[in-house]
Amino acid sequence: MARFEKLPYHDPANEALLAVVETPRGSRNKYDYDPELKLFRLAGVLPEGTVFPYDFGFFPSTKAADGGPLDVLILLDESVPPGMIVSVRLIGAIEAEQRKKGESWIRNDRLLAVATHAHTHGNIQSINDLNPKIVDEVEAFFEHYNRLHESEFKPIGRVGAKKAGKLLREASVSH
Repeated sequence: MARFEKLPYHDPANEALLAVVETPRGSRNKYDYDPELKLFRLAGVLPEGTVFPYDFGFFPSTKAADGGPLDVLILLDESVPPGMIVSVRLIGAIEAEQRKKGESWIRNDRLLAVATHAHTHGNIQSINDLNPKIVDEVEAFFEHYNRLHESEFKPIGRVGAKKAGKLLREASVSH
């Protein structure tokens, strides 16, 4: 049984970070890791024509303001299945706020990372190396995704790898 909540977010073998994929790129299914069951569960199905733009997951041993682990989108040549651990490097983050209908805004940032095994995106070192339209589309995806779930997602800024690293360190939990 997987115990992702005990996995460090730094790869002990090198300088890379470790991310856990919950939902693969191109999937209409949304998966969530359930720490009590130590399994992935189907959290929902997106409408026809709506898919995750990149592998979506989390950094283990972190806790974001929304109570879950810190979210990450992983740029990789091919999608990987839920539960895969991927070595990544941060390139930036979409700082954002989110709220459920009738509730207060909370931070729910989306860190952006490139898999260390990536070929297509292997040369990307910073969010500024991405075509800005890609980040616009990712933000639009999360705005739409949240509307489908009677929530709001509001991007408030885009930051580079250094600030994304700070967000990751601030979300770190000690074990």
